[in-house]
Amino acid sequence: MDPFHRKFTDCMPSGRILLKIRQRFRDAQVQKNKQFFLTLLANGQQPLQHVKEGHIYQPLDHLNRQNVNTFPQRFFVNEAYWQRPDGPVFLFIGGEGPIYHFDVLAGHHVDMAKEHRALLVAVEHRFYGDSINPDGLKTENLADLSSQQALVLARYQLADLAVFHQYISQSFNLSCRNTWISFGGSYSGSLSAWFRGKFPSLVYGAVASSAPVKAKLDFAEYNNVVGSSLKNEAVGGSEKCQAKVREAFVLVEAALLGGNLTKVAADFGCCQTPRNPDDQGELMLSLADIIMGTVQYNEEGVLMSIKELCGVMTDKSEEEEAYNRLVKLSQIYRSTSEEPCLDVSHEKAVNDLMDTSYKKRRRAERQWTYQTCTEFGFYQTCEDATCPFSGMLTLQAQTKLCAEVFGISQHSLPARIAFTNSYYGGDDPHTRRVLYVNGGVDPWKELSVVQDSGEEARTVFIKETAHCADMSGERAMERRSLRKARQEIENHVARWLRTAALEKMKKRGAGL
Repeated sequence: MDPFHRKFTDCMPSGRILLKIRQRFRDAQVQKNKQFFLTLLANGQQPLQHVKEGHIYQPLDHLNRQNVNTFPQRFFVNEAYWQRPDGPVFLFIGGEGPIYHFDVLAGHHVDMAKEHRALLVAVEHRFYGDSINPDGLKTENLADLSSQQALVLARYQLADLAVFHQYISQSFNLSCRNTWISFGGSYSGSLSAWFRGKFPSLVYGAVASSAPVKAKLDFAEYNNVVGSSLKNEAVGGSEKCQAKVREAFVLVEAALLGGNLTKVAADFGCCQTPRNPDDQGELMLSLADIIMGTVQYNEEGVLMSIKELCGVMTDKSEEEEAYNRLVKLSQIYRSTSEEPCLDVSHEKAVNDLMDTSYKKRRRAERQWTYQTCTEFGFYQTCEDATCPFSGMLTLQAQTKLCAEVFGISQHSLPARIAFTNSYYGGDDPHTRRVLYVNGGVDPWKELSVVQDSGEEARTVFIKETAHCADMSGERAMERRSLRKARQEIENHVARWLRTAALEKMKKRGAGL
């Protein structure tokens, strides 16, 4: 069993609660890893002795050669397993959050690096974690935050990942003999696929786990998958569970519309009474987030599992109405997250997103919200009949943050998202030698590649697992389908490395 067993799941959250659930997951896993390292140190081992941290100063704007401004991009390198000088390079690409030492010390890609004697490198995404200038969160400076800047080739200048590739190659005297494989999950999984697509000469193959490569403004499919997962008996769901969740939201909405605002606020432990429609929408989004987070991270030790959630919603021993069962879910969330109350102030949410202070740099809300407004959308709405939550989760309510926080017109979003799909190819990206891995319970599969397309796109589909589940190391208690999927991934990576070696031998034999 991998003692770290963490995953790299920088998800694309909907509301504040889902963001907190994601951050809680990251923090808990990091803390667990720190404790394990203390145990190793107590036993005389030095797990960090082969790990180096560094910074490379990247151009802020790869498209403008007159702009000489830079930002410090953080990275980690682990040489512990590397077979010098010709061993492969495994690149872990950071997403919408900080990277950690553990990104080159733990996870399935690290297990494979041990087997293939690879050099491990991890690079942080611009404007996240420590890879940002002190004034980088100001709206006028966020123009330099984009996936295109992370990837695009502008005339003679290479973008962040390509420049980083060149830097590592020079630092370690790498050559064409060193085969690069990239890895990423969720947004960084998309970056892994796109890096291979845009720079096939730099990276030989890419693993893209739970990667939403298609941008979409109205991502109603997210909550449709959440609804179907709630009734999936294979993961502990049921028709009754889904029906009770749906009924609970109808009752909460009815209570709000009926004017019982003080009672609703008291029942759900709100920090404020949701007196206006914006605050009521925040409450409904927070309650939905609790269930979204449960489904997205099912069986990964975050909050509860689908089985446990459905147990609360369908407990036969208590004849409570669905409303009170949803109250219990809210209580469980607040208890486990140690939050005294649910913050449902829309004004406060906007003010938090407008905070550009440097102390907030390791938080991702402002940066990621900007990217949803300018590139991806991904708004998880509930305006059709298949959604199990409240119709208050509208596209209008979510996109107006773009105007409120950044001054970006809601009307400009469709064109921005169309450009992203045109640039990358949407869910038909024509990326050769990319392996797309998805879980059947994960809502983000709807924007990924889930069917093979010859050699252009190969897929691994894990029927009953959640978001980025394959990225952790093997654990004692996990589904057999997950172990089988990891073996498939290992087979693909091994095949790529063998093929790359054969191609290099043929070129040497031909004198090329």
